Amino acid sequence: MIRVQREPFDVGAELAHLCAGDTAAGGVCAFLGRVRDFAHGAALEAMTLEHYPGMTERQLQALEAEARRRWPLAATLIIHRYGRLLPGEGIVLVVTAAAHRDAAFDACRFLIDCLKTTAPFWKAEETAAGRRWVDGCAADDAAALGWQDGGQGDRPKEQGS
Repeated sequence: MIRVQREPFDVGAELAHLCAGDTAAGGVCAFLGRVRDFAHGAALEAMTLEHYPGMTERQLQALEAEARRRWPLAATLIIHRYGRLLPGEGIVLVVTAAAHRDAAFDACRFLIDCLKTTAPFWKAEETAAGRRWVDGCAADDAAALGWQDGGQGDRPKEQGS
């Protein structure tokens, strides 16, 4: 399930809804991305996220489909917010559920790593010095690159779960 929305989300309610009635999923992995209170050594007052409607949802659906192709997932959820967000607010929630933890962990990491570099979102940070657009991050690019061509990301895969 994919949602791109302006409104805040409730992590507990989202997890409960995703897992309701599914007792076969023994592993549920969630990643919550939040707005930090600093950026480049300065106090962050707010972050504004913009996106390209339609294109954003299609890209997130493609990532979700690729995760389902790679791992035996029972359920997935990607919620990404846009608009003006304050420090501490949730930006993104990625949840994966699978029979075993390896699939849930790996798929969740894959989704957030690839979402950071391929989904069409643009971020502007507001500090006392003014507003500035955020450039891409080399570490994010490297993390996503590790998943290309069937890769397993940048960490060794756990065996036997």
